[in-house]
Amino acid sequence: MSDLVTGDAVVLGLRPARLPSRALAIFLDLLVYLTGYLIISIGLTLATASLDPAAQAAVSVASFLLVLVGVPIAVETLSHGRSLGKLACGLRVVRDDGGPIRFRHALVRGAMGVVELLGTFGAIACIASLISARGRRLGDVFAGALVVRERVPGTRVMPVPPPPPWLAGRFSGLDLSAVPDGLWLAIRQYLTRMNQLDPQVGAAMAVRLADDLVARTGAPAPAGVPAAAFLMAVVHERQSRDAARAFGQGFAPAYAPPPGAPGAPAGMSPSMPAGMPAAWGHPGPGAHVPRAAQPATAPVPGAGPGAVPDEVPSAPAPPRPATGFAPPA
Repeated sequence: MSDLVTGDAVVLGLRPARLPSRALAIFLDLLVYLTGYLIISIGLTLATASLDPAAQAAVSVASFLLVLVGVPIAVETLSHGRSLGKLACGLRVVRDDGGPIRFRHALVRGAMGVVELLGTFGAIACIASLISARGRRLGDVFAGALVVRERVPGTRVMPVPPPPPWLAGRFSGLDLSAVPDGLWLAIRQYLTRMNQLDPQVGAAMAVRLADDLVARTGAPAPAGVPAAAFLMAVVHERQSRDAARAFGQGFAPAYAPPPGAPGAPAGMSPSMPAGMPAAWGHPGPGAHVPRAAQPATAPVPGAGPGAVPDEVPSAPAPPRPATGFAPPA
């Protein structure tokens, strides 16, 4: 990966092309150009048979410069750095700042290519490309250009699991402006791979990330909420805010379908609320559960009809750290 910095102080992650792919692209280009040059030379030889030797030599030199120098320069200029060979190999010529090349860049590259590629049969270009840290030949150095790879292996982006419904709306007032992008990336990487980790290691990572997130937001963590569920809920809140800014205030992402419904995730227990995988578990002891997610309870003695307690009765919560997340056993 090559860290190129633009004039706006933006770091570009470009993959410079190395000698094997560049050599294959040049070989394809030369094969096409030499084939065209031979065809044109035979035609010009037959057409200029009646001329004197000096005129025939001038026509030969002109056809050489036109086909083997002028045509590559025109092709790179018009295609913005993508000749036929580079197109087949997934390469492109760009400027040092990552922008498309212009005529002057293609002209310098083509002029130096006569010496590097045709004059020495590619020996100078190979040596310069092997010595250069970014695989550049002399024509690239003098032109201020770089050959990069356009087709890179794609990576599958795993979605972040949705939070449990009983945490919906719990963090709508949380200030997320002080959370750095590096911490968001670490949380996202953990959430997308937590099922692949050892349970003890994953629980310890969740607690550490949740503690860092609480320290950045400055708000105390809710008691009894598992660390992984807390991270999911906060990431979902940030995604909801970003979606609301992008698509309008009326955007509301949906949760997973209930168990047994078409499209419901496999492995979901029917006794759990919709959207809660079995690996999360239910709210911890002492956790406040929204009334909509509470099970039906008997009326409170002496209270009005239909009255229910404000919280689900549970056993006393064990002592927890100040952040509200208990380390794994």
